[in-house]
Amino acid sequence: MSHSPSSRLLNQKDKQRLTLLLCIILTFTVMNGTMFNVAIPDIAEEFNLLPSQVSWVMTGYILVFAIGSLMYGKLADFYPIKTLLTIGIILFASGAAIGLFSPNYGVLLSARILQAMGGATIPALAFIIPARFMPDERGKVFGIVSSTVAFASGLGPITGGLVGGAFDWRYLFILSVLSLIAIPFLRKWLPDEPQRKGTVDIPGALFIAVSVAGLLLFITSFSLLGLFAGTSAFSLFIWRMKTFHAPFIDPTMLKNKYYTTTIITSFFGTSAMFGMIFIVPIMARSVYDLNTVQIGLLLFPGAMAAGLIGQYGGKLVDRHGSYPILKAAFIMVMAGSTLISTFVGIPPVFMAACILVQYMAFPLIQSSTANLLTSLVPANQTGVGIGLFNLVNFLSGAISSAVFGALLDFSHIRFLINPFGITNDYAIYSNLFAGLVLLALIAVSVFTFVFRNKVKHLELQSQNL
Repeated sequence: MSHSPSSRLLNQKDKQRLTLLLCIILTFTVMNGTMFNVAIPDIAEEFNLLPSQVSWVMTGYILVFAIGSLMYGKLADFYPIKTLLTIGIILFASGAAIGLFSPNYGVLLSARILQAMGGATIPALAFIIPARFMPDERGKVFGIVSSTVAFASGLGPITGGLVGGAFDWRYLFILSVLSLIAIPFLRKWLPDEPQRKGTVDIPGALFIAVSVAGLLLFITSFSLLGLFAGTSAFSLFIWRMKTFHAPFIDPTMLKNKYYTTTIITSFFGTSAMFGMIFIVPIMARSVYDLNTVQIGLLLFPGAMAAGLIGQYGGKLVDRHGSYPILKAAFIMVMAGSTLISTFVGIPPVFMAACILVQYMAFPLIQSSTANLLTSLVPANQTGVGIGLFNLVNFLSGAISSAVFGALLDFSHIRFLINPFGITNDYAIYSNLFAGLVLLALIAVSVFTFVFRNKVKHLELQSQNL
């Protein structure tokens, strides 16, 4: 099955309008996931909550968001994207409206989960739309979408700090309610699609949902019950995948070593980026004694640079292919991590420049791996292929935050792994970024090894044309 005929329904002007609109609503969604980080202390104080209780404002959102990204990706293989996005934005804005007037913590938590149920449609489908309706420019649009994610992730904490500090944390929900404005434009600019025949494996979807939920619960709360439930559900999911005629995830897709390697590479690359974003605020408070807004400003130049390079990087992917761009992005991750590891303790303005180098790699990794994935899976499996890609990326953020959070407990360490580190006063931060260098090196080495023959084959093909 091919979706290319649908792409002819979009002229160049509609493509540009649709891309801009996607980026605007994607900004609201990504910011919604990060700007509430700075409001956590205020929410805990207002509702008299323990840290373990208030953490569910973020954990519950991430949990539903991660599962939803895979679910909507699968549904997009059968149902019109226009319909899914409309339902998703309505749920997202409805959750925000409830959160804006939440009288107690139970209502607030329900509002955040409703938001996640709807908001998950946006990043899931933002990567599918270019593959389906703009195949000739998908690398360019992937770059723009990825740069938007990187930019919004840096803008979120600043917005949260400014709005929460000047008004009240509830006002953060207003930005999400405004996403309703996008619905009539999306319904006008997105092509009509017929509902395609297919079966949605509901039991398989539930098994993978419980698997992910259990894993995230174990990572964020060290819940042994969550680990047991997740492991049991994953075993049932494997059984279902082997025995059902139309499983939620086609096992033949996972047997494709190029697809699986690309997913794993994206996981490690995104882990390195989320690890940096998680470590830097803690490092900024510990080393430089910066407040919330100042921490946001420390990340902001990198977020701006990522937003700019992502758009140009997408064009490079279309022109030169995903392989060289992905390798260049990992080199930037290693360079940025090395700089931060070496110069921890220098004035914040110079540290912002070091962070900028690594931050710019994020949209390049996202756009090149997304572009590569769409060329590796059949057209009728693009939705679930990208959905699994999104799920793995969200998991990487949760896992890297939990792992680095645990490692930060060893703040008394004075031994420097990096021989060029300028001081061992902040050895724990230097060592963590040295670890990110190693993580990126392993990821790009495995990717290069697996794809070596495929790249040679493509080069020979191009020479014969």
